[in-house]
Amino acid sequence: MNINSDIFKIQSNNVLPSRGKILISEPFLRDATFGRSVILLIDHTNEGSMGLVINKQLPLFLNDIIMEFKYLDEIPLYKGGPIATDTLFYLHTLSDIPGAIPISKELYLNGDFDEIKKYILQGNKISECIRFFLGYSGWDSEQLSNEIRENTWLVSEEEKSYLMKNDIKDMWRKALEKLGSKYETWSRFPQVPTLN
Repeated sequence: MNINSDIFKIQSNNVLPSRGKILISEPFLRDATFGRSVILLIDHTNEGSMGLVINKQLPLFLNDIIMEFKYLDEIPLYKGGPIATDTLFYLHTLSDIPGAIPISKELYLNGDFDEIKKYILQGNKISECIRFFLGYSGWDSEQLSNEIRENTWLVSEEEKSYLMKNDIKDMWRKALEKLGSKYETWSRFPQVPTLN
C-alpha cells in the first residue's frame, strides 16, 4: 500500500523567523538531529541563521568535560546541533554575566564562562536557569526561509520558562498543540506513518 505522506504535511503558520522565536519540525522529518525538534533561534539575518536544538539531551554531562564540576550533581548537556559539536554554548537567565547576548526577554546566550563557573561552584541554582549545549544548528542565507516555505518548520514564540524547563520529553508535541487544533492533530501522528 502506497501512502502519500504529503497529505499529512504541515502548512506554514506564516510567522516570520527572528531571534528568540522557535522552530518546530514537521511531524515526519526523519533526521536524528532535527526530527521532532524544537530549536531556539539565536540569530536570523540576511547572511544566515543560527539556533540551538533545545529538546535533545546528550548521554553525557557537563561534569564529564569540566573537571571542576566533577563532584557536583549531574549537569545535563544538550545537542545544540550538528555544527561545531566540540564547542560549548550556554543559554541562561543571568542578566549580570558580562558579554552575554540577549536572545529574548530574560534569556541570554554565553558570556563570561568564568562567571558562569563561579555561579555554579557557589552552589547556585542551575535547573531552569542555565542550559548547556554542544554544537549549534546553522543555515546559509536563504536556506531557512526555503525550508520554512517547504513546510519543514513552523515558527512560533515561547516563554523563557518553557524553553528552560527540564522536562523535554513532550516539548515538541506541546509546542505544536499550543498552535491550535490543526497542529495539535499533527502532534499525534507517528513519525513514520507507514509503520502505524
